[in-house]
Amino acid sequence: MRAMAWASIFGVLPWLTFAAQAAEKVSRAEDREAVAVAIYNDTLALIKEVRRLELDRGINDIALSDVSAEMRPETASLRAVAGPPLRLLEQNFDFDLLTPQKLLEKHVGQTIGVIRTNPATGVETRETAQVLATNSGTVLKFADRIETGVPGRLTFNAIPGNLRERPTLVVKLESAAAGKQTAELSYLSGGLSWQADYVAELAADESRLDLAGWVTLTNQSGTAYENARLQLVAGDVNRVRQDMVAKAGMVAMAAPAPAREMAREEVFDYHLYTLGRPTSILDNQTKQVALLSAANVPVRKEYLLAGQGWYYQGQASDLGRKQKVAVFLEFENAGGDLGKPLPKGVVRVYKKDAGGNAVFIGEDAIDHTAKNDRLRLKMGNAFDVTATRKQTAFRQLAGRPNPVVETAWRLEVSNAKEQPVTVKVVEPMPGDWEIVSASQPHEKGDAHAAVWQLQVPAGGKQTLEYVVRVR
Repeated sequence: MRAMAWASIFGVLPWLTFAAQAAEKVSRAEDREAVAVAIYNDTLALIKEVRRLELDRGINDIALSDVSAEMRPETASLRAVAGPPLRLLEQNFDFDLLTPQKLLEKHVGQTIGVIRTNPATGVETRETAQVLATNSGTVLKFADRIETGVPGRLTFNAIPGNLRERPTLVVKLESAAAGKQTAELSYLSGGLSWQADYVAELAADESRLDLAGWVTLTNQSGTAYENARLQLVAGDVNRVRQDMVAKAGMVAMAAPAPAREMAREEVFDYHLYTLGRPTSILDNQTKQVALLSAANVPVRKEYLLAGQGWYYQGQASDLGRKQKVAVFLEFENAGGDLGKPLPKGVVRVYKKDAGGNAVFIGEDAIDHTAKNDRLRLKMGNAFDVTATRKQTAFRQLAGRPNPVVETAWRLEVSNAKEQPVTVKVVEPMPGDWEIVSASQPHEKGDAHAAVWQLQVPAGGKQTLEYVVRVR
């Protein structure tokens, strides 16, 4: 039997290629002259690379490796930066990556080598076997038997052409001249995302806060972007939805970059943030860079008790149990170090205790916030401020088809704190409504809500009684 030149799966694979691929030129990450990454809110990024290519006159097969594994190949574009134009004829995106399992799967129906080592003597024996199946385990057919599992080291005489060490875009192009050429590759990719994270520290008197904004980047695209120009696009870009599944796996956290704010500009109806220095975004890495910093921002604290519209549509069961009073913080995105568009994200608020230790007091998500807009953050529910609500009367003044209902309510707010508080009571009202009588004056928040501002003394209570007629 003619001897075969077998290659070990663990030793020789990285440099094996098909003879048919000998004419293919490979461009790797080290051939990049520049990289720019623009990341959008919704797991989308625009990648631009400038690469040095060595071209022949006429038809060239170029394998552009180290591209994103989440590339959308239909968006890929390659153009000459300088010199004669390049005519793109064909392109293929190879994302089936070389692994021992993939290599075995590609050899189903073919013959491979099997090397066994005697553990007692160290003597190696070599056989050939045909790969019958790899579905739920490996099935090999030897000359005199069939075995399951992998009995030893497997060797292969070639690597299938569609298996790549790294995600690769293979292009066939025509060049008018031979020699070195600089070309720009651009494409859209999944696997890259960013979000804004804000950290606020509330002053001791709760009248001001310090706000720091950070951008958190996550790269799960399958490749790294070294010394890249980084831009972030804030806004809701319309996209035609396609199934793009992000890779799962461990994500390393990079240390925050130095606190230097990102430059901002308007592009179309979006906001573009640009990092003023190159940065490296490694694969499976989360990185943070500074977005903004603002000190002594005036803030207002609000206690809110919100009712429900169904309270006023009929007879209510006992609502006498305690009801939660929510706590909010409000401030204006204006003046001082603010007054700039804020990308959507999460604001986390801290306050120092008597010992000077920061205590987490709540967080809330914000949407894209324009200059001079108000930010309203829900911190949670008050511990020492509670309320009870009770329906004290019900009357059906008119039946169908035009029913009229009149209900009377008693609302009691308790304050166990050592300082007085103001509780805003918002009562949604259905239909055509009016306040017939009330123990305290109200405002019309809008067409469907009545609003009271209750002053509750320290360690005391405040009672509100009112009658509502609903048509």
